[in-house]
Formats: sequence, C-alpha cells, structure tokens
Amino acid sequence: MPDIIWSGHDGAAADDAPRTLIEAACQRLRQDIVAGHYAPGEKLRVEHLKDRYEVGAGTLREALARLAAETLVVAQGQRGFSVASLSLADFEDLTRTRINLECEALRLSILHGDDAWEGQIMASFHRLGRAQDKLDEQPSLDTVREWEERNRAFHRSLLTACPSAWTLHFLGILYQQSERYRRYTLQNRPIPRNIHHEHEAIMQATIARDADRALQLIARHIALTLDAVRSAPPDTFVRRPAGRRTALDRSVAG
Repeated sequence: MPDIIWSGHDGAAADDAPRTLIEAACQRLRQDIVAGHYAPGEKLRVEHLKDRYEVGAGTLREALARLAAETLVVAQGQRGFSVASLSLADFEDLTRTRINLECEALRLSILHGDDAWEGQIMASFHRLGRAQDKLDEQPSLDTVREWEERNRAFHRSLLTACPSAWTLHFLGILYQQSERYRRYTLQNRPIPRNIHHEHEAIMQATIARDADRALQLIARHIALTLDAVRSAPPDTFVRRPAGRRTALDRSVAG
C-alpha cells in the first residue's frame, strides 16, 4: 500500500529501471503541480512536457496516470490530462474528513506510543521549528518546500504509533491533497496565527498523554487552515483563462 503522507512517492522499486524513470517523472510533476507551475485546470500536454522532464511519451503518460490516481491530475479520455481544479467546497470536505481520521489516529497513537515514539515527536518538532524560522525570515519556494517536508514529518511522528495502516494510508492522500491549499496560506498568511505555538501545544499534550486536549488542539490546528483559505480573495479558486493568473497561482508560484 502506498504511504503518501510519509514518503511523498508511490513506492516504486529503486532497482527496476523503467519504474524508476516513471517514479522520477511522477515526483517532479507532483512537485511542480503543488508549487503552482501549472495552474488548476491547465492542460498537461505530453508532447510539450516530455522534453521538460527528459522522458519518453509513454513514461510521461504513466506518470500522469499515477497522478490521476492521486487526483492531482484529471484524465480526460482521448483529450489527455489536465491539472485538477481547486475549490473551497473541496477543501472543506478534505478538512472535515482529515480532522475525523487524524483525531482517531492520534488517539490510537497516544494509546500505543512508547518512549521512542515520544523522542521522534520531540526531534521532528525541533526540526520543524528550524524550518519555521527560515520561512519567517525569508518566504520563498525553497523555504516553503522545506517547511512542508518538516511539517509532514511532524504530523507523521504524532501518528506513527497508530496501528491502523488503512487510516494512515487515507490520511496520506488527504494530507497531500491539502498541500496546494496550505501553500497559499503559507505564502499569503491571510489570518493571524502562530503555527509554531500550535505545533508546540499539540506536541506537549501528546507527550503528556492528554488525549482529549491533544485531539482538540489538532482539530483546531487543521481547521484554522480552512479558515485561512476561506479568507482568500473571491477569484482565488476560479479556473484561469489562458494567459491570466489567479491569486492562488501567483502565491504558489512565488
């Protein structure tokens, strides 16, 4: 089963050359879509992209098909592929579902976690704090990308003691789908919040095994990102006409 939230890839075998080429193209495409190099609804034309990613047309189509399975890309029958659209309603649905699953996963993780698990949480929180400092000092594509990786690792550390592989798998999909929306809030910061303090409070409640408080805090933490997205300008999630960029396109592209 692919573990998207943790690894950021679909687990292709490193010793299988064709799969490795597909995996490399898939990772690069995924990063570029999340970073906003391709706008929501934009056509992804194989004949143009194969040179950019230095792979054959068949390899690129397979990579696009995998991203379609992750719903980052939409397959349009004989018309090829396009970037999946974004909408407030979509993110509201993602957020509600993620809160339900992540709270249950954290509850189980607190129940089953050991000393090593606590150490992982503390270490990942420290690394995330360093990334947060860099992001606060100089917001850029690189600092946002580093923060996103460390944020993923922190949320992973909280949940690694959860014994439900299916819960973690579906959380991985939800986490990845939320990344394009999160990136808008990181670049624009439409509402005041101290994300570092939010993470610190979650860490402390989790290590203290205060499940009720930890679940309340993480639910609020996730919901605040939805509040930030709701504060976006009206055209943020509008599919752009050719040659025009929306507020979201401008923010994620730096």
